[in-house]
Amino acid sequence: MVSRSGTGASSQDESSKGKVGMGKYTVGLDIGGTKILGALLDPEGEVVGTVRRATVHGADGLVAGAAQAVRDVVASGGVELAALAGVGLGIPGIVDHRSGTVKHAVNLGVHDDELPLAELLSAELGGVPVVVENDLNVAAVGAAHVLERSAPGGEAREHEDLAFLALGTGLASGLVIDGQLRRGVSGAAGEIGHIPVDPLGPECTCGQRGCLERFASGKALEAAWPSRHGKPAPVELFEAARAGDEQAIVVKDRFAAATASAVRLLVLTTDVRHVVLGGGVAQLGTELLDAVQDALREQAKVSSFLGSLKLADRVQLAATHVPVAAVGAAVLGRRS
Repeated sequence: MVSRSGTGASSQDESSKGKVGMGKYTVGLDIGGTKILGALLDPEGEVVGTVRRATVHGADGLVAGAAQAVRDVVASGGVELAALAGVGLGIPGIVDHRSGTVKHAVNLGVHDDELPLAELLSAELGGVPVVVENDLNVAAVGAAHVLERSAPGGEAREHEDLAFLALGTGLASGLVIDGQLRRGVSGAAGEIGHIPVDPLGPECTCGQRGCLERFASGKALEAAWPSRHGKPAPVELFEAARAGDEQAIVVKDRFAAATASAVRLLVLTTDVRHVVLGGGVAQLGTELLDAVQDALREQAKVSSFLGSLKLADRVQLAATHVPVAAVGAAVLGRRS
């Protein structure tokens, strides 16, 4: 299961469009269990600096490490801390974006007690406003921002909409609808991994049976094709399929079909322009994209309705030339 925001909120309180920082710079940090990725955006929303640091676990280490990452990325862009309009953080766990707190980020050493991360980091940075958001949501905002700025014709396209489909340990999506981050009233928007698709399927950690996550996620793939040579299971599976291993081909095709089902579900429920594949499994790159697009075309053969939606054309990989989640955090940082 991919962690999501723990509180409800209006879908209209943030936008991923327009100028970033209202004449100033903004910083975004994507904080994970092993590393912090940072991005500095200029007032026009261009990435002008990046940084990568190791994550320090525990409340004190987390705050200190994030503060240093902000200072480092600001320095990499040749600007002063005073030039910042705000800082955004993307972090796993149960996040209250309104109060700037996080808890149950167990892979960061943050457990049951709410950590007032926004308040503590702002104090470390001399009062720079800080906002905190779920890691999957910032990835969706970042992907939308990158797409807006790469629209054909060289002009940024406003009101982008997309689903960022995270193929990680679990399966979930972040949603940007008409330029607005969509959380839902309980923060569960996009939790498609826990939609049952097979009533006779394996039991899921959520308590249901046959959830989509059990078929289309990194954990599902590892269960179907455990690593045998020390490489990540997705890499070994696709290598074996490429070499002609018949069983590997079956597992690969089954996984691609399940991922295609997730794409189809997102398009049929939200009709987003793009479905962006991200997360650990997406690091397979074009091999994964080709497999999912082939599965979508195959599924569309039985339905002229599905064919008319051009599902395969809507799918793409997350950008690799920028840290997308950190960019999204910086975009949200302008709210402050």
